[in-house]
Amino acid sequence: MVSRGDPAPLRWLIGVELARYRNAAKLSLTEASDHSGISRAKLGHLETGRQQQDPDDIARLLMTYQVDQQDIDRLISLTSRADEASWWAPWGQVVPDWLKTFVGLEGLAESEFVFEPIIIPGLLQTEQYATAVTANTPRVRADHSERFVGFRIARTRRLTDPERPLKLHAVVTDSALRLAVGSPQLRQAQLRHLRTLAELPTVTIQVLRPEDGPHTALTGQFVVLGFENVRSIGYVELHDGALYLQDAEQVETYNMVAKDLQRAALSPERSIALIQSMLAS
Repeated sequence: MVSRGDPAPLRWLIGVELARYRNAAKLSLTEASDHSGISRAKLGHLETGRQQQDPDDIARLLMTYQVDQQDIDRLISLTSRADEASWWAPWGQVVPDWLKTFVGLEGLAESEFVFEPIIIPGLLQTEQYATAVTANTPRVRADHSERFVGFRIARTRRLTDPERPLKLHAVVTDSALRLAVGSPQLRQAQLRHLRTLAELPTVTIQVLRPEDGPHTALTGQFVVLGFENVRSIGYVELHDGALYLQDAEQVETYNMVAKDLQRAALSPERSIALIQSMLAS
């Protein structure tokens, strides 16, 4: 679980990659330290991302692990970006630390798959819908609500970023679409917003209904983030924190579940037709 004082998201990702390569080489921290000449304590900090990763240290470690040069170059190329200013800094006082880590990673991601069985995902929410949702959660202080909504809406700008739009694939249940959030007029506006977003070439929305049969997403909401230069990670939100799935086999399991959800849900075209029918009713 992510806790207070977490490293910058990109340093965290680089650390995850370093740990993966060490484990693939079947070396303990002590053995890796002995072979590389980097102290065990420093190696631990490099893997957790709590210390700035120097390109020379990365190269020395990965050569110790007998990693291909192209992968060494790939990780080294990331180090210059590891402490870039975070876009969410203006909202730092109203956003919990575990969520800062997620949105930092989301800002670095090239693609995102999200399954949401309860509520419309944050990236797809209108400002009015986000306001209504925020007003009904004890997780956000009343005097922070307006700023937190501003933060939610700022996240959505990645979808229409002209230079680097986030490729989003969302599977939502029809019960999430029908959840009584705010007024009927607000919910109608939210449905129209979904219809508009689905027209973007980088956004895919599918709706999952009970009559579409069983699927393997039995544990509820999850996200898989895909990156250009590091491997994908999974994310599961809890009531007071989040779990980040780093193990390749775990992430592959969630990728398989994502594919199964896409199979079970209505096609994107039929999903938008269903949303349109809900607007007409």
